[in-house]
Parts: sequence; structure tokens; C-alpha cells
Amino acid sequence: MAGQAFRKFLPLLDRGLVERSEAEAVTKGGIMLPEKSQGKILHAMVVAVGSGIKGKSGEIQPFGVKVGDKVLPEYGGTKVVIEDKDYFLFRDSDILGKYVD
Repeated sequence: MAGQAFRKFLPLLDRGLVERSEAEAVTKGGIMLPEKSQGKILHAMVVAVGSGIKGKSGEIQPFGVKVGDKVLPEYGGTKVVIEDKDYFLFRDSDILGKYVD
């Protein structure tokens, strides 16, 4: 679960650890999709964030999102495997937006 990843790995500075959502393997109508037909995963859940980075005047600028936020990260990121589960590390500036419920 997300809380376990936070205990095993803590991002530094302006980096956040996210867990990408699983691709939909079955349509709403119940049709199973092959892997090639499944869409790219664009959203992810933030599971851990760093403390932030120092601004020009020396104050700490906190990470732009918090743990538990559903975000839209830029493509890429650095893959981190924690207990056989894939997570991705992004800089704060690589998070393009956050979903609002």
C-alpha cells in the first residue's frame, strides 16, 4: 500500500514518489482488452514527497502537491522498485497538474 512505500523510501528536496494507476483491462461493457489495446496511464497517486527546495531568498518552497493527491505527471520519471512494486520519482516541476474531486 502507499503508506508502506513511504516508510521504505523518502524522496529528497523537490522530488515526489508516485504510484501509477493500473490500466483498465476490462471495458464497462465487460469486454477484456489485450495489453496493446489498453491506453497509456496518465494519472498517478502521490505516495511520498520531499521537503522542498530552497528559493532564491533562502526560504524552503514546499512540494506543490501532498500525499494522497491524484496527479498528472509528465511522461518519464525515474522508476523505483520497492518490495516488487513499481513507483516513479518526479521533480515538483514535472507534475503537470492535480485532479480535483
